[in-house]
Amino acid sequence: MKLNKLVTSVAALAVVSSGLFAGTSHMNFAKVYTQQCAGCHGPIHQGGVGADLRPKALKKKENHSLVETILIGREGTAMPSWKSTFTKDDAAGMVNWLKDWKNTVTLKLSLEGVHKTWKKLADRKALYSKYPNPVDVKSDKDIMFATERDASLVDFIDSTTGKVLSRHKAGYAVHVTVTNKRIPRYAYCISRSGRLTMFDLNAPGQPALASVQVGQDSRGLAVSPDGKYVMVGNYNPGGAVLCDAHTLEPLKVYPTSSVINTDGNIEPSRVAFIADTPYAPYFVFALKDAGHVYVVDYSKPNFPIVGDIANIGKILHDAFENEGKQIGRFVYVASQGSDLMGVVDLKTLKLAAKVYTGPGTKPHPGQGSSWYNDKYGQLNATNSMNVGDVVIWNMDNEVVANVPTAGGGLFVGTSEFTPYIWSDCVIGGVKNYNKMYLINKQTLKTERIIEVGKKKGHLIDAETGKILQTWDATQYKTVTHKEVASKLSKEELVPYTAKHGAKVSKPVQPRLLHAEPANHGRWTTISEWTTGRIGIYNAKTGRFIKYMYNFTTPTFTYSVEHREKIPGA
Repeated sequence: MKLNKLVTSVAALAVVSSGLFAGTSHMNFAKVYTQQCAGCHGPIHQGGVGADLRPKALKKKENHSLVETILIGREGTAMPSWKSTFTKDDAAGMVNWLKDWKNTVTLKLSLEGVHKTWKKLADRKALYSKYPNPVDVKSDKDIMFATERDASLVDFIDSTTGKVLSRHKAGYAVHVTVTNKRIPRYAYCISRSGRLTMFDLNAPGQPALASVQVGQDSRGLAVSPDGKYVMVGNYNPGGAVLCDAHTLEPLKVYPTSSVINTDGNIEPSRVAFIADTPYAPYFVFALKDAGHVYVVDYSKPNFPIVGDIANIGKILHDAFENEGKQIGRFVYVASQGSDLMGVVDLKTLKLAAKVYTGPGTKPHPGQGSSWYNDKYGQLNATNSMNVGDVVIWNMDNEVVANVPTAGGGLFVGTSEFTPYIWSDCVIGGVKNYNKMYLINKQTLKTERIIEVGKKKGHLIDAETGKILQTWDATQYKTVTHKEVASKLSKEELVPYTAKHGAKVSKPVQPRLLHAEPANHGRWTTISEWTTGRIGIYNAKTGRFIKYMYNFTTPTFTYSVEHREKIPGA
């Protein structure tokens, strides 16, 4: 989709030939940066999860040191090694491109521009009449979503059997998929390339009903509990877009190309998390670079911003909401630049507290965890990216426990069906990112550890080190298929097979992330980024059950029924 169909620009973006920077490199640095780097370092290189990469910040840094960082990565941070995809000349060229980069474009979100990209892909009303009940599953609440990041796919899976029902091309690096809690037959996904897509879970093959290009680079996604509205957040151009949840027609945009940041300067801001809440008719979203949280009241005419909570911290990222009493009243907002969780009170529309997670921790709760503890009452938890530490606090916003893990993680998750908080170590480096920690929700101590090696998997008693279970973790090459046209929608599908490919001769270290309870409560699924598998585990014991194969870099899984019960999810 061309830029001029989405946004208006003040000036043209300067394009510099990649050939100027490295002798034998033919890399398109701008394209690679947008696809692989902008998520952490920002669309205008301003930093976030990653470092500030603007020329002024890089001026005094030695080129050879920056090249080494690209190739080797940085242990204990989100910066991976790129030596498998970058040559030394590629890395040198990227460093030169970054040091010479000039931001010559200001992008602004335009309702007219977004509206032009809105597409009807299938007849929603006809499908609604023809398929009043689910065809491929007993209940649409049995469906689980999975994302295949590098394949640009979102998958729909029967969570009671592990059978993959359909795989849809839904934009580069599909990031989040959610369900309409009021009308659970409808699901929505947003890709990092800014494509919002709506699906019908009742119809065979879960066809796409509509799509709209909301920006160039997007992240957050939420659906109002009354089932009427969808809101999406953009990194680039900064802002949020409100759409009709039945049709995806864009209704309003909230530009953030010119806001006051935490230092009092005016600059553009990315929009990080977006959450709905059962507490009030609100959407809540974070201005990542400005340190603000906006609250939109979708029950009022023209959907006004009714709350602006400032000074939460620097580099806001994801968030989750409290369960228990007054469910969804408090929004816990990760500030990765200030190492804290800001507590936004939706009753007072004010910042209630700041929960400090420790120096250099960079909290990243993902879906977060909120549960009842017999000693402390309602508790909440976040993971920490740079430190192997799960931080747990009570409703008085006091930290009651720090649970060590093997390395930095991105996600903590739990449900009513498991006695554990499941915490990954996906940022912990190759020696540790194959582990998942199972923390007892009552004792607040690690009870079991799932560790998947190149050939064997183990369930380990954390206290004694005793191996409780061993299973075959043999790796197989991914079996892929060519795209085919959908029979019910103007979209492309990718067939799936559960057949094993050839055995991998040189297996890699599995990288485990994002534990998600399956809908029926018996299972918890864990994605394996590097091996192309999704593992299924017993929710109560952590014991391995089986693998689903033939995925490309699987990341998140989302369960319809489970997410219906989680505020803001």
